[in-house]
Amino acid sequence: MLTYENWDEQKLQSILKNKPDFLDILKWAFQEYGDEIVYSCSFGAEGIVLIDLIHKVKKDATIIFLDTGLHFPETYDLIDQIKERYSSLQIRIEKSRISLEEQTKWYGDDLWKHNPNLCCHMRKIVPMKEALSDVKAWISGLRREQSPLRSKTQYINKDEKFQKVKVCPLIHWTWDDIMTYIQLNNLPYNPLHDKGYPSIGCTPCTSPVSETEDSRAGRWTGNNKTECGLHQP
Repeated sequence: MLTYENWDEQKLQSILKNKPDFLDILKWAFQEYGDEIVYSCSFGAEGIVLIDLIHKVKKDATIIFLDTGLHFPETYDLIDQIKERYSSLQIRIEKSRISLEEQTKWYGDDLWKHNPNLCCHMRKIVPMKEALSDVKAWISGLRREQSPLRSKTQYINKDEKFQKVKVCPLIHWTWDDIMTYIQLNNLPYNPLHDKGYPSIGCTPCTSPVSETEDSRAGRWTGNNKTECGLHQP
């Protein structure tokens, strides 16, 4: 088994040589890790595509959602729809041990405005670390075209952040590919995507973008920040 601890570049290249596309990578991931891999899903458009693909490969796979308590109502509604449609999947809601009330008490109102990195750390990074504590690998919906930071993402990555293997089956997909798959398969998706929100996170930190901006431009507008930290070393 390829793990963070025994990472081997030669073995990795051998794996990739025989896994030329996204579905091969996804099948390999579940054959390699079984129940020791989870998919961390934000329930954006990429997430819906991956959920459908994962369901085809492993119907009882585990999906985790990092619930900051600050998501759009449309996101929570979509999660309920997905739970009903894919009832065999194990969809877990992971939350911070620190409530929003406690966060306000300790750090003041609207922490996401004056220290968004700390807010993301408490509400996403720490819960993610706890959610991954008992697995060897996790799946992400990163795509290379999303941003310069993500442009070098590989199918299989050594994740220094959480010290796991990170599998990214959709790295070569475009936004058009994602939406075409959703439409062809009649999948539910977040209606905010039709209102200029290609990337959807927490309500106070997500804005619509213009057609000329990259898909991450609407996240943490006004801050020198485009990532919550899950995908940064």
